[in-house]
Amino acid sequence: MICDLHCHTKLSDGSLGIEDVISQAKRTGIDWLSITDHDTMSSFSRADVLAQREGIKILHGVELSAWDKERGRKVHILCYNPQKPDRLEGLCLKSCEIRKATSKEMIEKVLKKFPITIESILKHTTSSKSIFKQHIMRALIDYGYALEFYGDLDRELFNPKTGSCYVERAYPDVNFVIDLIHISGGAAVMAHPAQYDSIELLEELAEKGKIDGVEINHYSADEAYRSELRKTAEKYDLICTGGSDFHGLYNSVPTHLGSETTDYENLERILKLTSKKK
Repeated sequence: MICDLHCHTKLSDGSLGIEDVISQAKRTGIDWLSITDHDTMSSFSRADVLAQREGIKILHGVELSAWDKERGRKVHILCYNPQKPDRLEGLCLKSCEIRKATSKEMIEKVLKKFPITIESILKHTTSSKSIFKQHIMRALIDYGYALEFYGDLDRELFNPKTGSCYVERAYPDVNFVIDLIHISGGAAVMAHPAQYDSIELLEELAEKGKIDGVEINHYSADEAYRSELRKTAEKYDLICTGGSDFHGLYNSVPTHLGSETTDYENLERILKLTSKKK
């Protein structure tokens, strides 16, 4: 059984719509799929209908933006199978507003450097609940200032440490986000710890019994890092997940649906944990 529990659509920073993602999941032989768009649950109803037609099972999910105050950096928390998703709506709205404000400030900086229009960026965001860096880069590619999303221009403009147009704002505190996930009846899983170097935070949260699981199978983690995550997961009896983190055209590395997966035993753990919270 193939379970991909991490992918994105046009509702956040993916390039494909829900229909295309689910159709591709069917062609890939995926049995369980979780669409985990950033800070929006707008996929839930539509995904259920389309997946039923294709014979695929959907695990409702959302990737929530959070802030590690201790280290002053982002962390992403995957919420799976929330029984009361309405409890997360306010948080999603707040995080989308933070991202929009951040992106608009980055756009202002980009427009001072390049003779493109804001409309050339916003036309790529029509389905999205936010504005993402990928949308800005797509406009720059459209007008010939770059040939790729993650090349020299991206590093020059949006490198988190040196980018001339990069802007960062704090998202809601990670402890608050996890508490809301649990209030909603969902399972809280730390997404791709390697991407934001969050293994120390993971240990802290696990020691307090706050986090339910960790995403181990992700392209950002090499085998040594995965081994370290497995040890932490075993130590605290955490659920171990995996997913392709598919974004379509906006992938930062080649990755396709089903390229990283969750085994059925851990999927069952999510289902059992959340069913207790109904």
